Amino acid sequence: MAEMQKTIKYTIFKTKWGYFGLAATDNGLLRTCLPLSNPEKVKLQILRASFVGREPSIKNRASLVRRSFGEGGSIEFDKALFKTVQEQITAYFEGACINFSAGFPIVLSGFSSFAGLVLTACRDIGFGQTVSYGRLAELAGKPGAARAVGGALAKNPLPLIIPCHRVICANGSLGGFSASGGINLKKRMLQLEEGAISNI
Repeated sequence: MAEMQKTIKYTIFKTKWGYFGLAATDNGLLRTCLPLSNPEKVKLQILRASFVGREPSIKNRASLVRRSFGEGGSIEFDKALFKTVQEQITAYFEGACINFSAGFPIVLSGFSSFAGLVLTACRDIGFGQTVSYGRLAELAGKPGAARAVGGALAKNPLPLIIPCHRVICANGSLGGFSASGGINLKKRMLQLEEGAISNI
């Protein structure tokens, strides 16, 4: 039962675009929440998302943790959680050229092998770059699976860290974006990166 006793730590911090959320276990970064105006909504989203596939409909936090991780599981706020990453995210939304592609572990448990390949390949798309859904399928070793790539990205647990906003349609249109803020947020993020690069 010891392996069931896990702790999810989370933090919420202010950026120029709103409040951003992170959640992690000892194994690495687990979830992110792109900026929202209300920190309570960020908290709700980050903690619900951390239990996707377990029992997300349970409203009682203690019950959710117990059923997910066993009696020893817990959720803890940690202001210093991934402090360097917090600083990088804050700088990103202020217009700095930041790449999150390496340097810290992430957790992609609970995803299919295909989704894991897609998300891992997406993590390597550099700041200010875009690739098509079809090209990402090729990079993931699954040529011809562009439509399925879109489905995998819709479940991205780590938006910004895994930069699914940089994946667009082959014709140059933006495609979809399932994060809060939708396609308008995707457009703003791409414009932010374009502007940051032009200012170098």
